[in-house]
Amino acid sequence: MVSLFIPRLLGEGVDDALTLIKGGTASKGEIESLLLNTALLVILVSALRGTTGFAQMFLGETLSQRVSNQLRLLYFDKLQVLSFSFHDRVHTGQLMSRGLSDIEGVRMFVQSGLVQIVRVVVVVVAAGIFMAQIDWQLALLSLGFVPFMVYRSAKLRLQLRTTWRKIQDALGELTTTMQENLAGIRVVRAFSAQKFEESKFDVTAREVVDLRMSAARTHARGGGVISFAFLVAWAVVLWVGGEKVISGELTEGELTQFFFYLALLRFPVRMIIMIINSTARASSAGGRIFEVLDIPSEIADKPDAKPLQITEGVLKFDNVSFSYGDAPALNGISFEARKDHTIGIVGAPGSGKSSITNLIPRFYDPTVGTVSIDGTDLKSATILSIRGAIGLVEQDPFLFDGSIRDNIRYGDINASDEKVVAAATIAQIHDFIDGLPEGYDTELGERGVGLSGGQRQRVAIARTLLTDSPILVLDDSTSSVDAGTDARIRQALSELTKGQTTIIIAHRLGSLQHADEILVLDNGKVVERGSHDDLLALNGHYKHLWDLQRGRGVEESE
Repeated sequence: MVSLFIPRLLGEGVDDALTLIKGGTASKGEIESLLLNTALLVILVSALRGTTGFAQMFLGETLSQRVSNQLRLLYFDKLQVLSFSFHDRVHTGQLMSRGLSDIEGVRMFVQSGLVQIVRVVVVVVAAGIFMAQIDWQLALLSLGFVPFMVYRSAKLRLQLRTTWRKIQDALGELTTTMQENLAGIRVVRAFSAQKFEESKFDVTAREVVDLRMSAARTHARGGGVISFAFLVAWAVVLWVGGEKVISGELTEGELTQFFFYLALLRFPVRMIIMIINSTARASSAGGRIFEVLDIPSEIADKPDAKPLQITEGVLKFDNVSFSYGDAPALNGISFEARKDHTIGIVGAPGSGKSSITNLIPRFYDPTVGTVSIDGTDLKSATILSIRGAIGLVEQDPFLFDGSIRDNIRYGDINASDEKVVAAATIAQIHDFIDGLPEGYDTELGERGVGLSGGQRQRVAIARTLLTDSPILVLDDSTSSVDAGTDARIRQALSELTKGQTTIIIAHRLGSLQHADEILVLDNGKVVERGSHDDLLALNGHYKHLWDLQRGRGVEESE
């Protein structure tokens, strides 16, 4: 608004100076004084405009950063509650691209689009009013390019939105390729597949470049046409306005005001192209973000869900069947685990062992049947209380980039150092940690790359022990440790887990000899159950696996 006063000051200054010159009575000093006063006023208003311009830019940036930060938090929070089935379907790279590149596109729209739209509308409308006050006919001719600009802008936005959607999708694929390559860098190097990975990355990168060039061409063509229309309007004002000055309908100062108002409109005209581009990008990027934000989680609390109350710690599977999409994983599984009663689960790879592990903390819901704790269907309890009641050690544990102490303390962030050491001792990892130069403060690196597979598993066991959960699930958690260490861990756990409900999934049958009941799975069904001695006496699947592991069996052909 401040900038709109500058053309009026300049036009009135020109008219006043010409009036003095034409009158012939004013001295040179009076004319110079008039021009100096006008110049000082213009400088003063320009300084004020500079100050408000700085405020506009600063507040626009502040607004855009706060909007993007809020959107980023909403997006991250949503990823924390979406079900595992969603993460099974969607690549991590695509989710990272949406959380970084797409949100940045929305931020740029707020800064260079939303805020500037207000500025453009105010300047165009106010300048039109001021010009109409001087000469409405010339004002209409001056603003004749505006309807054409609006039409071209709308058409350009639709074209750019489609292109930007393709760009964002391609960037997601590019991020996925890079993320997978970095996560599997050891495999890439081991198979000398660097050239293959480079060519795969190059294909997607070239696609991104081609799409961006397409957007740039569309942007440039639209901007060139709109700029041409603006310059045509300028030429019309020069021609028609000059005729009006000659005929005495306009003064030289009023025509000067028209030219300065048109000059003032030149920036909004240039900005409209940037606004269109940022709007097109934001609409496509925002669409991709809200695709995720609007997804209802398949695993969510019911409106009447209540916290799970653990009394006896009885975990029960009642005729449970489960499928990953169309792929069946479990069929009619029933068993009951309780305090001081260890359930062992064994079976060939793909028999459904890990599916049982995923159903206990309600990572997934069963297709048929119920999973309950102390008689409460897990679907009726709050997810937070279920996860708090279950301590889970997975076969392939994930360790965070940080110290060993912090990774163990992840099970209880308020645990004392003494508790951390005690948990590590039970997990048979304390002596190793204590022998490191920095001990528990040793940095592990990404995914615990500084440790072996067995050491990572033992750190994960220590982390889970800190949760002090009434139900403990060990999913082949000692598969990477030697038999002696495994035995010592089992011995320590047997003392510690008294009063807890324990589920142990293992390939090494020696780890299950102490279990009160062992379930033998095959193709998602329980084909045998009983104690270790009972199962050996059956002379079935379990006996066959036992003989194989002890080197006395002969593997059957399929």
